[in-house]
Amino acid sequence: MAAQPIITLRGVTKVYGEGPTAFQALKGVDLDIEQGDFVAVMGPSGSGKSTTMNILGCLDVPSAGTFLFKNIHVETLDRDQRALLRRRYLGFVFQGFNLLSRTSALENVELPLLYRGEDKKARREMGMAALDKVGLANWWDHTPAELSGGQQQRVAIARAIVTQPDVLLADEPTGNLDSERSIEIMELLTDLNQNGGITVLMVTHEGDMAAFARTVVHFKDGLVERIDSQHARGEVVA
Repeated sequence: MAAQPIITLRGVTKVYGEGPTAFQALKGVDLDIEQGDFVAVMGPSGSGKSTTMNILGCLDVPSAGTFLFKNIHVETLDRDQRALLRRRYLGFVFQGFNLLSRTSALENVELPLLYRGEDKKARREMGMAALDKVGLANWWDHTPAELSGGQQQRVAIARAIVTQPDVLLADEPTGNLDSERSIEIMELLTDLNQNGGITVLMVTHEGDMAAFARTVVHFKDGLVERIDSQHARGEVVA
């Protein structure tokens, strides 16, 4: 029995600008993301994948079409309502880590909890638990400058999961890492997906990283070109 989609896009378009200079980034995207899936999003520059991820992350809104998240019509929400949805259900990981340089790993991880209004004791407990999940509990008091690139990305992932999100959105999470560190990060994301129950959506240009996903969505010219399903790493279902 198929899982219930946590995300549904129907006829989603996105137009930037007006008049003769208008650019249509999305031309009618239909997409279902099932609860618990690991999805890699691929496509050349200008294909619409980043625009779609911004919409899925509630950072932007469609020009037209339907965006359902847990049966909520996100396209009808205002800016504050989308911010609340992001805070409650979504976590974000970026290529550039985006850590505060003068604060410890723990303080970086605690930031989303601070914005959510959690007290100091709760922030510390939840922050340490998240660092433990990514294997950095013993590095809690180190600043980013004292951590390797792979460790910094692990801190960024801990920050993304500290609020226990339903969906983790990762934008080129291995783009600044060497091959060995990249595989470590992908194995961590796979573990969070398979054992932590987090739905993972990842933009990547790298086929060997996309091979960790169970579903690969290919974008071209503002549309979903095709969707490949994979039972295991590198095994594409015809």
